[in-house]
Amino acid sequence: MSMSRRALLALPALLPTAAIAQGAWPERPVRIIVPFPPGQAADTFTRLVADQLSQRWPQRVVVENRGGGAGAPALEAGARAAPDGYTLIAGTSGTLGVNPSVLARLPYDAERDFAAISNIAMVPLLLVAHPSFPARTVQDLAAAVRARPGEVNIASAGPATSQHMATELLQLRTGLRFNIVHYRGSGPGMADLLAGNVPLMMDSVASALPQIQAGRVRALAVAQPRRVPQLPDVPTIAETLAPGYEAAGWSGLVAPAATPPEIIRRISADVGAVLREPAMQERIQAMGAIADPGTPEQFAAFIRAEIVKWREVARAANVRLDG
Repeated sequence: MSMSRRALLALPALLPTAAIAQGAWPERPVRIIVPFPPGQAADTFTRLVADQLSQRWPQRVVVENRGGGAGAPALEAGARAAPDGYTLIAGTSGTLGVNPSVLARLPYDAERDFAAISNIAMVPLLLVAHPSFPARTVQDLAAAVRARPGEVNIASAGPATSQHMATELLQLRTGLRFNIVHYRGSGPGMADLLAGNVPLMMDSVASALPQIQAGRVRALAVAQPRRVPQLPDVPTIAETLAPGYEAAGWSGLVAPAATPPEIIRRISADVGAVLREPAMQERIQAMGAIADPGTPEQFAAFIRAEIVKWREVARAANVRLDG
C-alpha cells in the first residue's frame, strides 16, 4: 500500500479527533473577572455580553466582581489564572490604558500578561457646563479659561479616572489651564455641578445624558473624534478646538497571555456576533455608550496606543496614584 493510500485511509480517523479537540471548549463554566463592584459601567457591559454568550455556549458564563486597588488586584489574579480559556478578564481604559503610567508597582504587565480578545463598548466623554456658565460654545469656554488661567474650576471623577485624564489631555493639547477639582466618583461631581458649585465637568455621556436631556446641564463638546448618536448636534473637541483630540472610557475582554489562539478567536468571533446584533447595539446606545467589536489584533493595537497616549499625559501632568 502506498503512503498516499495510507494517508487517505487515516484521514477520516484523524478528522473527528481534531474536531473534538477544537469543539470541546467550553466543557465547564467560563468566568469573567470584573475589576470593579457591581453596577459600574464595565460590570454592566460585561454582564450584557456574558448573558448572551451563556445562551450561545453549552456552558454558563459567570461574572466575578473584584473591586478595589484601582483594579490592579483583579487584573493580577486574571494574569495568573490558568491560560485555558476558562478565565477571562474585563480590561478597561483604567486598568489597561492608564494604570501602567500612574501606578509605580503595578503587579501585571498590561501588554505582555494578556491576550486581547475584543473591545465591548466605548464610553464617550464630553464637556458639560452649568446653565449659568456664560460660555455657550467650546470656543467661548477656551477664551474664558485663557483669560483666567488656572482659575476656572472643572470637576473630575477622581485622580487618574478617564474623566481626569481627558481633562489633562485637553490641557496638554490646547495649553488651557483649568483648576481640576477631584471628587470620589462621577456622581458627587455631577451633584456639585447641578448645584452650581463647579461650573464645568468632563463626564461620560452615560452619566451626563439624563441631565442634558432634562436641561439641568449644557453639553459643550464631545471628546470622541466623531459626534455621538446620542447627541448628534453637539460638536466634538477635535472639530472645534484640538484636531485629533480623542478620549473615552472603554471596556473589553482579555485573557491570560498563553490562552490558545483558537479559543481567543472563538470568543472574539462570538462577542463580535453578539455586539453586532441591532438589539444589543440599541441597548448599549441607550446606556450612553457605543458597541465596539473588533478582532484580537485590532484590540491589541488599540490597547498599545492607549498606553502610549496616557503615558504622555501622565508624565506631562505628573499624575500618580501612589503618592
